[in-house]
Amino acid sequence: MTILTDRIDDRCAWTATTIDDPASWTTALSADCLDELEHVVSELGDSDPTHLRTSAADLPLCAAQLAPVRQELDLGRGFALVDHLDEARFGRSGAVTAYWAVGQLLGRPFEQDVQCTLLYDVRDTGRSVTGGARFSVTRAESTFHTDNAFNDELPDFVGLLSLRTARDGGRSQLISACALYNELLEQSVDLEPLHGTFWFDRRGQHGADEAPVAARHLYCWDGSELSMRYMGYYIQVGQERAGEALSPEQVASLEAIEEVLRRPQMRVEFDLHPGQMMFTNNHWILHNRTAFTDHAEADDKRHYVRLWLSRG
Repeated sequence: MTILTDRIDDRCAWTATTIDDPASWTTALSADCLDELEHVVSELGDSDPTHLRTSAADLPLCAAQLAPVRQELDLGRGFALVDHLDEARFGRSGAVTAYWAVGQLLGRPFEQDVQCTLLYDVRDTGRSVTGGARFSVTRAESTFHTDNAFNDELPDFVGLLSLRTARDGGRSQLISACALYNELLEQSVDLEPLHGTFWFDRRGQHGADEAPVAARHLYCWDGSELSMRYMGYYIQVGQERAGEALSPEQVASLEAIEEVLRRPQMRVEFDLHPGQMMFTNNHWILHNRTAFTDHAEADDKRHYVRLWLSRG
């Protein structure tokens, strides 16, 4: 295990006061790119969008416009917003198809659950986190986390397409795990537990012959990129299910992390509007969705669609 002992001074280690101007976070798809996507949607028709395979050769104008987005995900602030898959133009299902095509220009989609779902619906199902559900299918605040922290393969990027927003709440919040690490260094928090393993509850996302919990490193440093796996609640449940009490050093590490995550100056937040896409680097961007109150009508209820992407 290699322990990082120096501050990270790259653009990835931003805070609310040091990050670039919010106007630069958003890329508005050009008319030519939207024309390319509309052609793809028209050609696919009512077929399952996940059967569609696209590349830069198929969508050259979109690929050229999204190249800087991929650069920001890899080497910049670690997140980007992309406008605008207008439902009036694409229809709701067409917007999902266009989103699927855009995602493939940034990475390779892979399965998000044991059912091998590639396009995952993020909406309240009435289920409870304490009853074993993932936060993504509830209206509870998700708390800051990285996706799939409990399983072997970590998505490099996470995509979200907004189709419908909540009546109240449901704001997107992001924190740089690199800036978080710098703060922990500043506070002289013990580094060894930060790079050690914790038991994560797997939320039922495992095979019948696999354990319901998994030991995962919290922080990993490969010499060039810092990667964090984190979901405080899943660690709490995982340790209990594994029958392993946290050591005093581990408790102190988690408490230090949560204290920094509560600081407003560490995060950016915004509302993701219908037709907007958000992409984040899942190695060092922690994301949260605040609790929300939904609309009464089924068609108006909050609905996002999630993509997991590998760099490919």
